[in-house]
Amino acid sequence: MTIRRVSIWLLLWQMIRYAQRLYWVDTILWLLIAGLPALPGVLIREFFNSLTRQSAWAVSFWTWIALLLATGLARIVAIFTGRITKTQHRFTMNSLVQRNLLANLLEYPGAQSLVSQQGNQPISPGEAISFFRDDASQIEDTVVSTNEILGEGVFAVGSLMLLLSVNATITLVVFLPLALIAAILHRVSDRIKRYRRASRQATQQVTGMLGELFAAVQAIQVAGAETSVLAHLGKLCDHRRQSIVQDQLLTAILEASFENLVSLGTGAILLFAAQSMQSGTGSLTVGDFALFVYYLTYVTYFFGFLGGFITLSKQSEVSFDRMAGLANTDATALVAPHPLYLPSLTGRRAPLRSPQSLEAPRDYLQDLHARHLTYHYPGNDRGITDLSLHLQRGSFTVITGTVGSGKTTLLRVLLGLLPTQSGAIFWNGQQVTNPANFFVPPRSAYLPQVQQLFSTSLRDNIVLGLDQPDEALRWAIALACLERDLATLTDGLETQIGARGMRLSGGQIQRVATARMLIRQAELLVFDDVSSALDIETEQRLWSRLFELKASKSWTPTFLVVSHRRAVLERADHILLLNHGRVEGEGTLADLPAAYQ
Repeated sequence: MTIRRVSIWLLLWQMIRYAQRLYWVDTILWLLIAGLPALPGVLIREFFNSLTRQSAWAVSFWTWIALLLATGLARIVAIFTGRITKTQHRFTMNSLVQRNLLANLLEYPGAQSLVSQQGNQPISPGEAISFFRDDASQIEDTVVSTNEILGEGVFAVGSLMLLLSVNATITLVVFLPLALIAAILHRVSDRIKRYRRASRQATQQVTGMLGELFAAVQAIQVAGAETSVLAHLGKLCDHRRQSIVQDQLLTAILEASFENLVSLGTGAILLFAAQSMQSGTGSLTVGDFALFVYYLTYVTYFFGFLGGFITLSKQSEVSFDRMAGLANTDATALVAPHPLYLPSLTGRRAPLRSPQSLEAPRDYLQDLHARHLTYHYPGNDRGITDLSLHLQRGSFTVITGTVGSGKTTLLRVLLGLLPTQSGAIFWNGQQVTNPANFFVPPRSAYLPQVQQLFSTSLRDNIVLGLDQPDEALRWAIALACLERDLATLTDGLETQIGARGMRLSGGQIQRVATARMLIRQAELLVFDDVSSALDIETEQRLWSRLFELKASKSWTPTFLVVSHRRAVLERADHILLLNHGRVEGEGTLADLPAAYQ
């Protein structure tokens, strides 16, 4: 369900209800900001009437001046106060959309690429940034503009009522600019959304390219491809510039048209009023004319502001569409209420949940059955077909086979990182309906081929939010064969490892990730080709220490390992040999074809 099937006004209303306390406080302040200028209009009329001795109030003109200054100061106070609530309101709206977008993306199968709204263009992490930044800000602007349009609308209606009481004929002419604005918006509605969508996609391409450039600087330098890469970036930037200029030019033309229509309408109305006063046929006094001039500006400004707000809402439809398409969800999911744990206006912060409370409950593994699992990558027949697997508590199972035989795919489908197209998974006889949420610590821990480290300390990369004493941390480090490397680091566990672990070697990165996996003491340990970054000696030491866990009384993990090393195959309780996504053989090493003996 996209924005085409859900009214944008319903989505905005749901966001307003989420932060209704902030919203209504902000709205009341904006009513004061917009409504206080109503008083100067009356004061100005009486000021001019007092000069012509037509005022009903026996008050000196200095009193009127003092009252004008007082209302101005009150409006300044209201504006400064409104800045506080509006900033809080903006941050809350933006954070809600970003939180829901991220939550829906985290529900996406972890090993499956993000795709564009069309469903056939992959989205890089750099490109995804534009959704969280530009599209979320667009929706934020629209939500917080609703109370501004409400405040301006209330004041405009009140002003219209007052102007009608002065001269109904002249006041009715005010609605002519509104009709012209509505006609213009109707004509260019589709073009507004088309230009905004093109500019957002162009920005997305540039941010994605920049992210890839930073990640592949070394590869670009080694290949000597700086010139061609920068030329490609230049083309993307030129395309983005053209798209944004087109989008902003249309917005500027519309805003200028609205303002000029309002100004022309105002001029015509004032000319008509002045002629009426000059001919003496009307009943307008000098004070009434001053009142008309003052209020007419605010009324006609509201019509221009309303046109800009409708344009903004059309552009927000594009943002909702883009984010819903990226997350492959309903647009309503982006505005669903959820706690954000933001600081309140009183400065007190809502308590955060303990990292441990986010883990799954411990469910001791007795046996794990995966039956007839099938997954094929889109557009080709690569993947796995009708694969079954049976693990018993404490067993050591190895998956082996040639490159591209489906070993990693099998692990990813089992753990929910890729969606299961057919088949079922059973944990202790109970079917697992959502593997991605089920196979997490302390039930399962996964060590992929490519490790992801963060630009923080070695300690933080291992514990990753888990509250564990130093004894447990050093135990995991020793089990991962990382203690010798730790001794050579000047700052020990507090060593800053740099972006993506750039200060560590490939083998050290893999063992840091192994320690991160082991410290959680999961029931099922899944290794995807540990040998890819370890030398033979280090790998043998690692497996020797892991095999000792099978004799442990406090923790008896079950192993599922992808490997082609003979030493690992010899220790396996069960081996699964894959070829082109199907089981070619299974059993012990003696049961495999001669090439594996």
